[in-house]
Amino acid sequence: MKGINRTVRGTGVTKIISKDTCGTPKALADYKHNALRKKWLMMALATSTGIIAMVSMTMGPVDIPVGDIFAVLVHKMLPGILVLPDELAQRTIWYMRLPRLLMGLCAGFSLAVAGAVMQPVLRNPLASPFTLGISAGAGFGAALAILFGKGVGAGTFFVVINAFVFALFTALVILALARYKGATPGNMVLAGIALSYLFSAGTTMMQYFAQSWAVAEVVFWMVGSLAKATWKSLSFMLPVMAVCLPYLMYKSQALNLMSTGDDVAESLGASVRYTRMTVLTAASLLTAATICFTGTIGFIGLVGPHIARMIFGGDNRFVIPASGMIGALLLSGSDLLAMNLIAPTVLPIGVMTSFMGVPLFIYLIVKNRSEFWG
Repeated sequence: MKGINRTVRGTGVTKIISKDTCGTPKALADYKHNALRKKWLMMALATSTGIIAMVSMTMGPVDIPVGDIFAVLVHKMLPGILVLPDELAQRTIWYMRLPRLLMGLCAGFSLAVAGAVMQPVLRNPLASPFTLGISAGAGFGAALAILFGKGVGAGTFFVVINAFVFALFTALVILALARYKGATPGNMVLAGIALSYLFSAGTTMMQYFAQSWAVAEVVFWMVGSLAKATWKSLSFMLPVMAVCLPYLMYKSQALNLMSTGDDVAESLGASVRYTRMTVLTAASLLTAATICFTGTIGFIGLVGPHIARMIFGGDNRFVIPASGMIGALLLSGSDLLAMNLIAPTVLPIGVMTSFMGVPLFIYLIVKNRSEFWG
């Protein structure tokens, strides 16, 4: 081996590699090989998600052939082409199944990405979109609107707007407290736990004094569902994703540095406090824009990032998009089971993700018992 050294960017830290006797930088070649393997795995995840999506479009209380699905999509997206799909298929696909499918994909992607960035920022393997109490705040806002008709906004999206506002309010309170006492992971987690208990207690108190039919509606909202998916709700979620996701990807290198510790990250030029505050703001916005439509959907933001790290390692440039794809795959698969397990009854999606997430999470713990966050 010759003692010729080079530097190469790995996971945000400069590494020293050496040439072998043939003049080939072996470490650099290994890095490129691993990067290529990760890209192929990304393509495999995208393909699997596409397969699940197509199966979801065909299966349900009414089975629809693949040909009818393509006819509906062509008719709606390319109206100049003369295609006359079946009327039942058109209504079922365009107004029911396609918005529900896209809502599930967007929600799973957003929740998993939010969890993927919260874990390194808070340096806590149990961090997820619900660790900071955002879901409890959204549940309180929704319960306030459903039970007593109080809150922000009016009309069709009254409950949704109320849930969104209270979710963002929770995030802003946590960020303000962290800024006042120092934006440390411990302070943020403690503030989130405190607000989570506060809003949960408030929601329970309101249910105690409300009428039974209203309580049932609150419970249905809080267990999570994709039943309210419409093109209007997607038109609200997609712009939020278009703003937040590129920013979080842009910060992936800074998140790699922060995983080494605040002192080391600052010595390498990262603005730790600014990054922590802005990343958590973007993740909170993603979470709020999702759960205000879907209700509480657990485990996606917790399990998805852990699976991504098991497969892709610790480089957030791969972990963030991979977590999103895994979250979209898990949620769309859960919704497929929820619609067809005891059809025509559609099970709550939040219950299905919990049933799927618990054994999967236990498996991750057992497999990585020596190093939980790998």
